[in-house]
Amino acid sequence: MRIVEQLIFIILAFVFFINVFYKMIKENDTNYVGILILEAIGIALNFIEVFAKTNLGIVITMLKYIVSILIPVSVIIIEKKGIPLIQVLNVLKAKIYLKIGNNKKAKEQLIKLVTKYPANYIGHKMLAEIYELEGGMRKAIDEYVQAIDSNKKDYDSYFKIAELLNNLQKQDEAKEMLFSLLNKKPEYYKATELLGEILIDKQMYKEAANIYQDSLKYYPMDYDINYNLGLVYTMLNDFKSAKICYEKAAEINSICYHSKYSLAQISLIFRDLDEAEKYFIEAIEDEELSAESYFQLSKISMIKGDKENTIKYAKIAIDIDPSKVIPKIKKDPIFIPVIAKIPMPFNFEIKEYKTKFNEKELKAKEHLDDMFEITSSLSYDDIGLLKKEQTEEIIEQDKFNNENQRDF
Repeated sequence: MRIVEQLIFIILAFVFFINVFYKMIKENDTNYVGILILEAIGIALNFIEVFAKTNLGIVITMLKYIVSILIPVSVIIIEKKGIPLIQVLNVLKAKIYLKIGNNKKAKEQLIKLVTKYPANYIGHKMLAEIYELEGGMRKAIDEYVQAIDSNKKDYDSYFKIAELLNNLQKQDEAKEMLFSLLNKKPEYYKATELLGEILIDKQMYKEAANIYQDSLKYYPMDYDINYNLGLVYTMLNDFKSAKICYEKAAEINSICYHSKYSLAQISLIFRDLDEAEKYFIEAIEDEELSAESYFQLSKISMIKGDKENTIKYAKIAIDIDPSKVIPKIKKDPIFIPVIAKIPMPFNFEIKEYKTKFNEKELKAKEHLDDMFEITSSLSYDDIGLLKKEQTEEIIEQDKFNNENQRDF
């Protein structure tokens, strides 16, 4: 029984050895040499067992079957699937080199692979990732493009190209790439995120609103999309729509007070002082917003004719951040009747800190402050008309969106 098993083994081993040797000659690929050596070791172990009439043990037996039968069979199966051995070995070597931090050797293996197989997807994708890691953004873009040529559904590479183009300050090219990606895969969240940022940066607010509205079909409960849409509507002076978005964002994330502060500012524009007061009181919980929230509460109190609370809130705001609040109090004529009663230090430390607000948030925040100043001369009837017009626009927009969703 043992002799039969050894005979079958030797026949199979020789067949696979000849098959691999033939492939090496045909492909002119020295990568097969290593497999031939392993097969030869397995065959040699079998001959030792035969001629020495001994059993080398279960471990040696398993080893000879692995190197002489299992590995060659795996190579045949892989190549039957259209994956050349050079790809498997070069990718494996590249991954090992990357693991030990030798990027140069990893690139050599991958360049060898894509040189022989220019349409090799994995080789181009890995090269792109290495170049990106090293900061070679243009080379990375070229390799991601090659990867997409080999795999049209590699949406991650589409996004990577757009991201790298944006990093290279080529926003127009990045924008077109992202529009193309979202046309193919509209639910790709990161593409919506980056494209929205680019459009806002280029002050293309209507286009940004459309992008975020489309994304809401897939992510209706996403805080960032709702909040960013609120910022966009703010810059479009569509405060009614902005309010709806900020309210949704505040509902999704109740401890993120930026949306609540914006809601308070919009309420001020619409002369809803009680609602504005409520939101500013909530925004006090945010350390960065607390001084400005108390300042705004002071203004609301003054508008209401409550001088006592005006002084109280102004004093708290000054205690929190005098460098931010005192110039605003001195500049705003609304405080003239009480300014003498507001204690202000002559010398105060100017704080320098990194704001948690990003550029688009600061712009929207300043825009709302400016709009309050502009609309402060309007009558309550004018404000009511503004509300009515924006409400009618929202109803029409909702009808349009609902029809689109049904079609979708």
